[in-house]
Amino acid sequence: MTRVLASLQPEPVWRHFETICAIPHPSRHEEAIRRHLIELATQLGLSTTVDAVGNVIISKPPTSGMEDRQPLCLQAHMDMVPQRRPDVVHDFLTDPIRPQLCGDVVKATGTTLGADNGIGLAAILAVLEATDLSHGPLEALITVNEEAGMTGAKGLVPGLLQSRLMLNLDGENEVELCIGCAGALDTLASLPTPEEPVPVGHVAFELEVGGLRGGHSGIDINLGRANAVVVIARLLWQVLRLLPARLAALEAGSLRNAIPREGRAVLTVAAEKAEDLVRRVEADAATIGSEFAHADPAIRVSLHPCELPATVVESEAAGRLVQALFACPNGMMYMSPEVPGLVETSSNLGVARLDGGTASVVTLQRSAVDSRKEELAGRIASVFRLAGGTAEHANGYSGWRPNAASPLLAVMKRTFAEVMGREAEVTATHGGLECGIIMGAYPDLDAVSLGPTIRFPHSPDEEVDVASVGRFWTYLRAVLERVPPS
Repeated sequence: MTRVLASLQPEPVWRHFETICAIPHPSRHEEAIRRHLIELATQLGLSTTVDAVGNVIISKPPTSGMEDRQPLCLQAHMDMVPQRRPDVVHDFLTDPIRPQLCGDVVKATGTTLGADNGIGLAAILAVLEATDLSHGPLEALITVNEEAGMTGAKGLVPGLLQSRLMLNLDGENEVELCIGCAGALDTLASLPTPEEPVPVGHVAFELEVGGLRGGHSGIDINLGRANAVVVIARLLWQVLRLLPARLAALEAGSLRNAIPREGRAVLTVAAEKAEDLVRRVEADAATIGSEFAHADPAIRVSLHPCELPATVVESEAAGRLVQALFACPNGMMYMSPEVPGLVETSSNLGVARLDGGTASVVTLQRSAVDSRKEELAGRIASVFRLAGGTAEHANGYSGWRPNAASPLLAVMKRTFAEVMGREAEVTATHGGLECGIIMGAYPDLDAVSLGPTIRFPHSPDEEVDVASVGRFWTYLRAVLERVPPS
C-alpha cells in the first residue's frame, strides 16, 4: 500500500490511521477491522478479549515505575458513517477510504473520511505499540456499531474492565474537554401507500434535490442547513395541493444520524398541466434557494421529464404521507439553559422512501433531558399515526450527565494548561458519546472525552486538521504520564 500520509507527524498515529482507512469498516460491518485489531495486539504480545457483542478489549501492562497508577481505559469505536457524494462510485463494504492531504487538512476522496473515530482509534493503537511512553496499567476498549445505535456500548457487561478512569477519544475539537452528551432515541414510522395504474394522459417528471452540505445530526443541527427530506416534502406538499399531480416514487436521505444531502421523487401530471408543474417547482425552488443562500448556498432543485412509471400512489395515501413529512418536527427545538450555545433538544428527519406499497420514515431525536427527548419522539410518532401509519421507538439511551468535580478532569485541565499554554474549554456536546452508556455498567468510572479538530463529520466534506492531531498526541502522552496513583 502506497502511503499518501507518510510525511505527516506524529508518524505512528497517521500510519495507523491510513491502515484503518484501507480496511472497510462501516457500521454493522466491523469484522475486518476487528481482525486487524486482534492481529496487531497479538503481534505486540498484548492480552486481548472479544466480548459477546464484538467489542475488543486490549490490555497493556504499566511501564517501569508506573505500577501504582490508577488503571486507565482508552476508548474509541471501530465503525464509521458511510456517506458519499452522488457523483462518486464507492462501495463501503469493499472499497478502501482514499485519504488525501489538502493543505493543512486530510480529507477523503468524495466520501466520509472516518476520522470520526478513526483518528481516536489510531491514537490508541499508537499508544499500545509505543515503547517510549510512561503510563500506568492500560486497557483499550474499542466498541462496535457506535454510529448506528451504540450497540457495542450497550452490550458491554460489568466485570470486563478493570479501569477506574476512562479517556474517550471521540472528541472533535482540540481545545475542548467534554464531560457530557445528549441522549438519543429513534422514531421509525411506516405508512401504507397502495398503488394504482398511472392515469391516462399523464406524463412523468423526476424531482431532485441536491448540493446540500448535510453534516452530523447532533453537532451541525444548529447551523440552519437544509434537510433534503424536508425540502422535497415541502415541494411535494405544494405540488399535490395545487395541481392534479400524482406521486410515484420517493427516496431521500440515507442515515438517521446524518442531515440528508439529497433526495428524489417521481411525479406524474396531466400533460396539459406539465408547464404549470414546471413553473410551480421553479418558483418554490427559487424561494427555498433564497432562504438557504447563506447556510446552504449550493442547494440545487431540478425537475426534468423521465420515463412514465407503471403505477402511482393512491391520491389520499400520497397526500397523507406528504403532509406527515411536511408536519414532522425537524431541527433544533430547545437550547440548553445551563450551557451557553449548546443545543439541548433536536430531531433529524433522516430517511424517507417508498417501496412496494409502503412508506418508511426514520428520524432521530436527541436531548440532554430525557423527558424532552421522549416528548418530542411522542409528537413525531403522533404525526404519522394521525396520518394512518404506525410508529415505534428504538435504540434509546440516556445522556452523560456532566461532573464538573471529576478528579480526572482536574488532572486534565492542569495538564492542558501546562502543555498547550492556555486553558481548556470544558463543555458538553449535543452529539452522542458512549461514555454515559459505559458508565451505566461501570458507575464508578470517571471519564473525559477529547480529540483533535474534526470538521463536518458524517458528510463527504469531513476533514481533520493535521496540526491538531500533533497537539492532541502530545497532550495525550502527557496525560498518560500524569495519571494519579491508586
